[in-house]
Amino acid sequence: MTTRRIIPLAPAATPARALPLPERPQLEAPPPLSVYVHFPWCVKKCPYCDFNSHAPREGGIPEQAWLDAVLADLQHALPQVWGRRVHSVFIGGGTPSLMSAATLDGLLTGLRMLLPLDPLAEVTLEANPGTVEAERFRDYRAAGVNRLSLGIQSFDDAMLAKIGRIHGGDEARRAIDAARTHFERVNLDLMYALPGQTLDMALADLDTAIGFGVQHLSCYHLTLEPNTPFAHNPPALPDDDTAADMQEAIEARLAAAGFAHYETSAFARPHEQSRHNLNYWTFGDYLGLGPGAHGKLSSHEGIRREMRHKHPGRYLEGAARGDFIQEAREVSVAELPFEFMMNALRLTDGVPAKLFAARTGVPLEAITDELARARERGLLEMAEGQLRPTLQGRRFLNELLQVFLRD
Repeated sequence: MTTRRIIPLAPAATPARALPLPERPQLEAPPPLSVYVHFPWCVKKCPYCDFNSHAPREGGIPEQAWLDAVLADLQHALPQVWGRRVHSVFIGGGTPSLMSAATLDGLLTGLRMLLPLDPLAEVTLEANPGTVEAERFRDYRAAGVNRLSLGIQSFDDAMLAKIGRIHGGDEARRAIDAARTHFERVNLDLMYALPGQTLDMALADLDTAIGFGVQHLSCYHLTLEPNTPFAHNPPALPDDDTAADMQEAIEARLAAAGFAHYETSAFARPHEQSRHNLNYWTFGDYLGLGPGAHGKLSSHEGIRREMRHKHPGRYLEGAARGDFIQEAREVSVAELPFEFMMNALRLTDGVPAKLFAARTGVPLEAITDELARARERGLLEMAEGQLRPTLQGRRFLNELLQVFLRD
């Protein structure tokens, strides 16, 4: 009689021993590549904003100098991304909608000439409401932008004034109408827990936004970031319980309206997630161009993070001599589990477990102990081949991420 050896489909009850971390990442193929372009100028810097944004000096915005520098920056970076197809472009700021349509057309033409841009690439431009900017939307669409992200924040004039925005509610509504005329895909940024805001006021903003029929909403809790005017002179904000009630009510209202809560602050109708941001959250690569832009690039040598010169003047001056990089470093193997999870676990549904090794070059078995601790604390679940934060893990994301920090 022949006996057959039966191989179990489930792991043994005895916990597997964690593998040691490799000396270097062992990537089989580079991840998808995106491009981020930073336009650093705003009409006025908001008191809550800690982004790299600057009011223009006398003489206005040096658009041509910026464009020339960004394209030179790209030429300089080409050896790092040679031959890799670009799946998305995001033009952020600052207020990119301050640039002329001619400048934007020159930028996107340059990107197409120098990089193999996917014909179906998502190309997003950030914009702020305003009559002059809204008039440019048609030309932006003609230049190749196919997704617009509008920084609405609120439709309440009193709330907008309290957070230092230069537009009013009526301008916001007109800008959305103009955006919907020229773009099939539109995102609206909203903020809640604003100074003096009630739950009903936050939901009124949300209902107004939903009523425009957009496909994507980003809902952010106002936070007092260090080194901002609001941090130095804090306004009176709703208490933590009220802010938590707002968050729960916003999530429930959006779910009822057909929006999936797919990332910490992002909500989308089916198949309308931001492809560019999904590449960030799944630990894809991105080339950062422009003042202060960050990048992450993978190769057979490892994973490298870069930051361009932050101050616009320094960036423009450095362009003449090919000096674009302010900081660059190799991400150590010990940092990779935390860096991957810091992005991936922002996603409500998590990511396929096999993506960890594919994007970090580190075997999943090297973090067996960390995964076990996260599961024991009720912060993470592993089911159907997915690494997924639990509801508690989403609410206490920092606690979950701490599990993956190594000394």
